[in-house]
Amino acid sequence: MNREVIQSVGIDIGTSTTQLVFSRFVVENLAGSYAVPRVSIIEKEVTYRSQIYFTPLKSATEIDADAVKEIVRKEYAAAGRKPEELHTGAVIITGETARKQNANDVLAALSDMAGDFVVATAGPDLESVLAGRGAGADVYSREERTVVANLDVGGGTTNIALFDRGELKGVCCLDIGGRLIKIENNKISYIFPKTKALAKSHGIDIEVGERADVQKLRKICAIMADHVAQSVYAKPMDGEHKGLYTNDGRPLPSQPAIRAVTYSGGVADYVYHTAEDGLFRYGDIGVLLGEAIRANQDLNKLQLLQATETIRATVVGAGTHTTEISGSTISYAAGRLPLKNVPILKVSEEDEASPQTLESSIKSQLPIYMPEGKPEQVAIAFTGQGRTSFAAIQEIAKAVINGAQEVMKADLPLILVVENDIAKALGHALNVQLEHKKDVICIDNIRTLSGDYIDIGEPVGGGHVVPVVIKTLVFNS
Repeated sequence: MNREVIQSVGIDIGTSTTQLVFSRFVVENLAGSYAVPRVSIIEKEVTYRSQIYFTPLKSATEIDADAVKEIVRKEYAAAGRKPEELHTGAVIITGETARKQNANDVLAALSDMAGDFVVATAGPDLESVLAGRGAGADVYSREERTVVANLDVGGGTTNIALFDRGELKGVCCLDIGGRLIKIENNKISYIFPKTKALAKSHGIDIEVGERADVQKLRKICAIMADHVAQSVYAKPMDGEHKGLYTNDGRPLPSQPAIRAVTYSGGVADYVYHTAEDGLFRYGDIGVLLGEAIRANQDLNKLQLLQATETIRATVVGAGTHTTEISGSTISYAAGRLPLKNVPILKVSEEDEASPQTLESSIKSQLPIYMPEGKPEQVAIAFTGQGRTSFAAIQEIAKAVINGAQEVMKADLPLILVVENDIAKALGHALNVQLEHKKDVICIDNIRTLSGDYIDIGEPVGGGHVVPVVIKTLVFNS
């Protein structure tokens, strides 16, 4: 059997912090000599964790790209790694930082330096998924067959992902975070406008320049924690709650009912552990917010689980790659391959039980992959199990077209990744229903998870198969 050692890096540039994680993975082809390759991770190890840096900013609207590059160079040297030694990984810009004017410039510069990796500006919805998987909420919910929400409480936002028996059921994002009030020399130096308005609505006046009054700040953090409880339905939602969602976003679905929670992000350590010193050690209210969440009686009604990762949960981009070969019954548009770093939108087995639920699942998840309101390239994945008849495949094709209307309007190919051996027939059905006016790529015998990325190579084997690389976020598995 063929073994290969893969070196990987994850670089996360967040609202508050920037950090790197280096990992080593051993992959092995578990198939026989004459069989289709079946490559799996058989061993993994985090080999180096960087220092955690405050994300360098030139101004409120601009990331200091040179300073970020210097952090990355310094940590590569400390880890004893050179860019050419790394096979895979990710550069992710998350939270408030993703909204900075030059975020894409920073990504482009770092991806050139870091290699051919997953590179994404994670909008708040996608960040919720990444953090939830990094924290291990999906694994716990799958193994215990229960409903778990991960609350990633960072500097600028609280990103929440809901998992039911391992499947993603919903995401949301609140403008609640540890750096929405900043403190310098025991004085308040910054207040996020929405946070100031929230305090005022509860009769608390707070101004930049005033002394940092611990009791006043505790009251504001208690109000924030109360809204966190409302967001996971531990307490009924009040009239002002709706206004706290990032970008006028929506709450989580009210069902399935949440049974347990994990916490990740920079504030999470102070949800799990009491601060031993310095309430304002980070120049913000993060420690106080963590304490307020820990003390909230409504949140304490939910089972508290220990997250696999807290502050490092979103450094999940040090994904590994598993190279596979698609099935031989596939359909693809000439000239559209190769494609790299396409995020997976996964439809659960429960949701693909009927054409109606398949359609609605695609429709409800697509906004996660539209961080600026415009559709970006995405691959829709499902099992296709038990759907082999001509009529069933026609129904799937129609449901996909109806569910993916945003993709239909955009100049992007429609990409489907299915586990069952139906890609050629499904691709043909889609082409007929779309009157060959849309490029369709449909591959099978590939298993993916929500939050994965996929590379699809140029056809090989006389055009019958394509090589596929699944970049899986693996720190929680």
